[in-house]
Amino acid sequence: MTKTGGGDRMMKLAVVLSAMLIAAASAHARNGSDYHLIAGSFEQGRGPDGNSVFLDAPEGLILIDTGRHPAHRDRLLAYARERGLPIAAIVNTHWHLDHTTNNGDIRALYPHAEVYASTAIEGALTGFLARSRAATERQRAAGRIPEANLAEVARAFAVMDHPDGLRPTRPVTRSREMRIAGRRLRVNLAPFAATEGDVWLYDPASRLVIAGDLVVSEVPFLDTACPEGWRRALDAIAATPFTTLIPGHGAPMDRAAFLEWRSAFVNFIDCGGSPQPREACIAGWRRDAARFIGPGHETLIDSMAGYYLDNRLRAAPAERDRYCRPGG
Repeated sequence: MTKTGGGDRMMKLAVVLSAMLIAAASAHARNGSDYHLIAGSFEQGRGPDGNSVFLDAPEGLILIDTGRHPAHRDRLLAYARERGLPIAAIVNTHWHLDHTTNNGDIRALYPHAEVYASTAIEGALTGFLARSRAATERQRAAGRIPEANLAEVARAFAVMDHPDGLRPTRPVTRSREMRIAGRRLRVNLAPFAATEGDVWLYDPASRLVIAGDLVVSEVPFLDTACPEGWRRALDAIAATPFTTLIPGHGAPMDRAAFLEWRSAFVNFIDCGGSPQPREACIAGWRRDAARFIGPGHETLIDSMAGYYLDNRLRAAPAERDRYCRPGG
């Protein structure tokens, strides 16, 4: 299974399988009353969960991203029970299944919770997810999926078969200030970035950005990305007066850390579009992003960066720009 839930053996899976993303280090990170982070986790041999974030609101709790696995879902529900508050709204930063699979289970218990997200899931269902599912089905038929992973495959297929759980009830179609569960937030839409439509939040009161996979630890995951749109999204985040940023995977960042990650991203994208040798681009990412790469992960990150150079940044023009147009 890939991060997004399909069968293509994407390089992102390799990095998550072996690296155990920084987010897994703490299950319940707290930062006063500004937010409550339930960090994503990964166990060897299965797909990841993205970070989930709770914000307090007058009508209850706002939950940003719901993760993939039942164990992650149970941690979310336990926190809501601990607080004695309903989950009043869900915000999905993007459609990848490690951020959205638990939507349906949570809404079954909190049926009045609206889902705020872009409409990019529609293109994904007929594009990336359909292709990945077909590849997974071929692998399963050939007996190449370990028995321990079959339940996860079935869960992903069930979500694809009933995609209303992935669809927004309150589509985010442009950037604007909104009241979600009674709390005022700046809701931003980044078109054609890490996905066809990425939602990121800014809370002026706490100067908090929740970025989704526009910012991740260790390496940018370009599987469904439009590199130039992603660059524009990072520029918009940089222009926002935040003090804390929560990435889609990894530990919270201050502004200096984010700017360092953004610089590494821009340098890598620029190198990918240049005649620089492949090895120079890989070494440049490892150098520029050194603080975000876990000890002992250097060889794996080299492999990951090389994969994205070959298959995304230096692919044929039509493939490189696949996710820079509707539907991918």
